Amino acid sequence: MFSKDRICAVIAAPTAAQAERQLRDAIRQRSRVIELRLDYLRDSAQRAALLRRLAAHARRVTLIATCRTLRGGGKFRGTPAAEIAILAQALRAGCRWCDVELETAELYTPADLRLALGPGRVLASAHDFRRMPPDLRGIVRRLDRCRADAIKIAAACRSLADARRLLSLARRRRDVVLVPMGEDALALRILALREGSALAYAPVEQPTAPGQISLAEMQRTYRLDRRFGTTAGGPTPRTRVYGVIGDPLGHSLSPLMHNAAFAARRVNAVYLPFRVSAKGSALRDFLASVGPLGIRGFSVTIPHKQAILRHLDGCDPLAAQIGAVNTVVVRPGGRLYGYNTDYVGVLRAIESRIPLRGSRILLFGAGGAARASAFALAHAGAAVVICARRPAQALELARAINGTVVGRRSLRSEFFDAIVNCTPVGMHPGGGSPLESAELNCRLVMDLIYRPRKTELLRRAERRGIAVISGVEMFVAQGVAQYRIWQGRRAPAAVMRRVVMAALDREERGAGKKLRRS
Repeated sequence: MFSKDRICAVIAAPTAAQAERQLRDAIRQRSRVIELRLDYLRDSAQRAALLRRLAAHARRVTLIATCRTLRGGGKFRGTPAAEIAILAQALRAGCRWCDVELETAELYTPADLRLALGPGRVLASAHDFRRMPPDLRGIVRRLDRCRADAIKIAAACRSLADARRLLSLARRRRDVVLVPMGEDALALRILALREGSALAYAPVEQPTAPGQISLAEMQRTYRLDRRFGTTAGGPTPRTRVYGVIGDPLGHSLSPLMHNAAFAARRVNAVYLPFRVSAKGSALRDFLASVGPLGIRGFSVTIPHKQAILRHLDGCDPLAAQIGAVNTVVVRPGGRLYGYNTDYVGVLRAIESRIPLRGSRILLFGAGGAARASAFALAHAGAAVVICARRPAQALELARAINGTVVGRRSLRSEFFDAIVNCTPVGMHPGGGSPLESAELNCRLVMDLIYRPRKTELLRRAERRGIAVISGVEMFVAQGVAQYRIWQGRRAPAAVMRRVVMAALDREERGAGKKLRRS
């Protein structure tokens, strides 16, 4: 409808010079459909200046002019007539499409709207930033009465059930743009493409709606410009969907790692983050969406590694013994089968440094990651000791593996061959350390946290001359095992490790620059 490229870069800036710089950046990043948010320009002089400069770019890309009012979540304070006049100027300057708000379009007859906008193509749009409209079909009918070339509905999604209602509209027609909005709507925006939405929006710099992901991140993490058969055609109904569920997920590099693996093996699949909190019916909402959204498998992280067991139709014996699952496969008929791959990285990392049999290893924490580590290390012949904030939970885990429990107060006088942090304390962006320097009496410290690569815990250990292992080792190893489970073949382990290390390097360089500036 717009072009084979279904990722629409969004330009939003207060000055013409800044907007043109973003436009050049979008073209340099191979964008072929670009929205110009004219309402973000601070005055009519800046809008006129930008429109004068469009001719040099208009032949290379498809430009969509948008002048969103306050009512529609934008910044334009003028009248509907002024809005239409600005859009008409943009069309004469080289834009091929204009986005007209439903409330403005309804003030004109279809013939008068066409007359006002000349030869340009019209995208009639409706926005609701507060909720999912109860009468979606009614909104579609109102949009259709405008006789536009295409329609767009952007609505707040407070649940996956809301999103399924919105995305179902794409299955009936191909002249529709669907935009799920909300802070947790990132995955839904990409799924909208899979369901048939003509566009997904990605800002070059300035986000213009909740849940948007930047153009650079869309390309780097989700690689929609490198897969699926077109320059940036995005997923199709044949695209297999995988993801990670948990809360929080902002730190997770799993989407980057798995999407890189899919791209390397040319697998028509995409891996997405689904923030699923421990509150209310969030987990049930996700599980009810597995079939309708075409999800073929998913990773499980905090806080669901143990809770997910109640919802599985089957489980790998080791995962059942551990009592925690971090990997789920959706089998034919929608049956859910669970595995645990967390233990793989722990074993490989520690046994490369010290012999496991006979070693005394402290696990700090007693949650899902600790359970996987405890069973794996105990099976390998290590003497496992548990220390956790909840003594009852620590005792239960110790009994399950024939291990022992130690109190926090005893850590300063105890010695271990290795200490493994199995808690989220120290995770980006929170920081901090779960243990004091005086409590690190051991030969080796491993932190299961991989972001940052070198946590405060590891820094404290290094200052005491203790060998350290980053959580990156476990993270990549468990991801490689997940890929094999989902795809039934070897994972591109080197690619997965390389993209994770590159991302962490970028993050550390960025943190270093901020520190130097301060």
